[in-house]
Amino acid sequence: MRQWAGASASAKLLRMSIFGARGNRLLVRQRRRSLPSRGDGYFADFYHHLLDSSWPALLLQIATAFALLNAIFGFGYWLDAGIENARPGSFSDAYFFSVETMATIGYGRMAPITLAAHLLMSVEALTGLIGLAMVTGLIFAKFSRPTARVRFSRNAVISLRDGVPSLMFRMANVRANLIVEAQIHVVFARQERTAEGEEVRRFRDLELSRTRNAIFAYSWTAVHPIVPGSPFYGTTREELIASDADLTISLIGIDETFSQTVYARHSYNAEDIIWGARLADITTHTPDGQFALDMSQFDATLPAEAGMTATVGA
Repeated sequence: MRQWAGASASAKLLRMSIFGARGNRLLVRQRRRSLPSRGDGYFADFYHHLLDSSWPALLLQIATAFALLNAIFGFGYWLDAGIENARPGSFSDAYFFSVETMATIGYGRMAPITLAAHLLMSVEALTGLIGLAMVTGLIFAKFSRPTARVRFSRNAVISLRDGVPSLMFRMANVRANLIVEAQIHVVFARQERTAEGEEVRRFRDLELSRTRNAIFAYSWTAVHPIVPGSPFYGTTREELIASDADLTISLIGIDETFSQTVYARHSYNAEDIIWGARLADITTHTPDGQFALDMSQFDATLPAEAGMTATVGA
């Protein structure tokens, strides 16, 4: 992944699958996408696929697998016709006998009477026990996994902060619990060409005025001073857009309730950065003097100093 110029078609497809059409926004939105390789498919990482699925998608997949397995076993019972008290030729009776067997319900009205039906019932009972254990563990893991609900401002802005041109964006912990020992890491990426004419994507860590927060309870504005040595120093918005630049932000901390590590990720491409703007103030006070945040202004930006829409630091 160090270079793509002059690479094979598969390498070019690799770049698109990792970074998408505009930088690595696709990676952030779709989370853990594995690198394409021979043999990868739906079952290549089945457990993590289910664990990362939304609740509706997970329940739909479990219900589909349950119905499909019972249809397969029910078809076997129907072919053998070895179920006592089942209507002759009735697939529905065979199917619902399979459901009763897999779920270990056993109402007592239908029972296997042939050797083939007994063998099939034994296999299905074992399948049901294993399936129940797997689904129970999967649902418990999904319920118990702590996640951070961190909101990021819609745009990043560039304006003066303490007299220094700075890149800024805002985060907020939207849960009532605290994230302790929170740390933030920002990576800048852009397309560049080497002296040999090879096109590469370079990554640089941005230095922030503050990277740690002992207690992340409300909001946090990340500030990157644009000084000599910054990748934003001496560049323009048009140059960043042309070089497919973007920012990837990762925040990690410890959930106070679960005492487990949680993280959140976000990204901004060059079009998401507003030059010559500042983030609107969201701090306010209630009538009784209590501190509060006006989340209706969380994504709002205001015009800042003139002269910040062109080159910074040049």
